[in-house]
Amino acid sequence: MPSLSTPVALSSARPTAVLLANGVNRLEITLKLTTAILALAAGVYTYLGVRELLNGSATTVFFAAVIYSVAVSVGIYAFWVFMMQFMPHVTSLVGRLLMAGCMLLGSLMIVAMSSWLNASALAGAAAIQQHLAITVQNYTRDLDRANSQAIAAQSLLPDIQLASSRFAKLAEAERAGSLTGTSGSGTVVQLLSQMSTQLDGLGQQVQESGKRVSGLYEQGSKSLAKMRELISDRGPIATRSDAFATESLNLMGVIANLQQTSVAPAVKRAATSLSSGFIAPAAGGRSGDLAERQTAVVGKVEGAIATQAASLADAADKILALPRIEPTRFQSLSPAEAVLRYAGDFIPSWAGAISIDLMPAVLVLILCVVHAAIRREGLPVASASSLTASDLVTALQIAREVEDARRAAEARPVSTSGEPAAAMAVEPPAPATAAAGDENVTSLSSARIGK
Repeated sequence: MPSLSTPVALSSARPTAVLLANGVNRLEITLKLTTAILALAAGVYTYLGVRELLNGSATTVFFAAVIYSVAVSVGIYAFWVFMMQFMPHVTSLVGRLLMAGCMLLGSLMIVAMSSWLNASALAGAAAIQQHLAITVQNYTRDLDRANSQAIAAQSLLPDIQLASSRFAKLAEAERAGSLTGTSGSGTVVQLLSQMSTQLDGLGQQVQESGKRVSGLYEQGSKSLAKMRELISDRGPIATRSDAFATESLNLMGVIANLQQTSVAPAVKRAATSLSSGFIAPAAGGRSGDLAERQTAVVGKVEGAIATQAASLADAADKILALPRIEPTRFQSLSPAEAVLRYAGDFIPSWAGAISIDLMPAVLVLILCVVHAAIRREGLPVASASSLTASDLVTALQIAREVEDARRAAEARPVSTSGEPAAAMAVEPPAPATAAAGDENVTSLSSARIGK
């Protein structure tokens, strides 16, 4: 009977199968050590990621994060060790498909409980910085739009000043008698001077509004500069995020003030009052002819005022028709939330986080390929180096039983015809009288046994 030792078991195998089997045996410790290190790394990064999600005292957060990370490490290690131990030895198609489904399900569970936390630990701070940078871009856009709408009313200032100057010049011309033909400061001069004064006042409001807008825009620019400094700083990301939130509130107040500082509504009201609130003064000429001429000039002035008021009102309406700016309120994010929101921008970090957890899957597939090759080469699946104590005891018991059966078969007497003596024992013995009557006759049983 052949021995169960490894040299004899391998002697009948092909050289390739022998090399593969020896390689599997030598790398068994390496596989387990590699799996343990990868599980430990996944647990460490899981601890760093889950720590940012927990609230409470420092002690509670620490122990809760440690317990969770240890559970993740043990689960990952046990899962991959099970897969390495069983999947390569499942040979049926249905069994392979079921094992592949189990590995896929386990991989999804590992990604759900660990990989996204690993990504949070690897790229959480960078994701929050990107969130802050995008918020700064949005605030910069909103501040520029609010400033543009606020200073849009400044474009009305030249028209206001031009109208005021024209009324003033007409008043000076009327003092010389250019309009009514009579010099002096009568009704027409007073009306033209009044219109010029009102437009001058409106122009002053527009100029003062421009100064306020410039001051507010400068204040908002300082807040944006502070936000950019917080983004590029090297301090803790949580502290910088809190300071960023404070600056964002200040900037939102500046944007709201810019929209309220716009002088366009005031221009609209002034233009409306110029036309609708105009009251033609009574002619104050001493003669009837002068009074008629003053009345005619006042009518023309009224028409000019109405035209100018309509022009200013249309320009103010265009400014007021611009959409109101509603700046986005800043929302603080945790590292895990930021990584999930901007996952597309951190694909390398996600790939590294998932690879730490799923790298043993490649080792499982390699083992499946190697064991399949060993089976194709005809190498026995079990050898003395891979047997457990229970397997060895069972093998020895079977060998002992086989040996006992062989010895029993060799010790059993066989007849001349090839049949065992035990089979002949069932035949009836010869009569005793025959044996006594003929001494030279030997009984059949004795003859066979003698042989």
